[in-house]
Amino acid sequence: MRILIINGPNLNLLGVREPEVYGSTTFSDFYSNLQQRFPNVELHHFQSNHEGALIDKLHEVGFTFNGIVLNAGGFAHTSIALADAINAITTPVVAVHISNTFARESYRHHDAIAGKCKGLIAGLGLEGYALAIKYLVNQ
Repeated sequence: MRILIINGPNLNLLGVREPEVYGSTTFSDFYSNLQQRFPNVELHHFQSNHEGALIDKLHEVGFTFNGIVLNAGGFAHTSIALADAINAITTPVVAVHISNTFARESYRHHDAIAGKCKGLIAGLGLEGYALAIKYLVNQ
């Protein structure tokens, strides 16, 4: 089973960016933990701060991978293009937000991509990624 984790803008700064919201663990450290927790899953990871690169990656793997875990960052609230890309592919996508976006600023309450995904996990910290992987493995 192949699952791709896609992280959007500013998520390359996990561990140093707003630790009171996002925690102090780097994604690299957490990714190593995920690989240990899911030894029978071929995990891949991609991060970009550029919307077009995220769309290109969805197109690249969206017909061949078994699942995609997508944290689109701020693009989740604004990107119709990402929503269209998710809708265009056959690989199931689970959206993840580290923080509870509905408990934050009102502009974060709208999610342009969630309706195109199989599901949405928000507010459970980095553990949301593991929960998304578990769902994809068991579907």
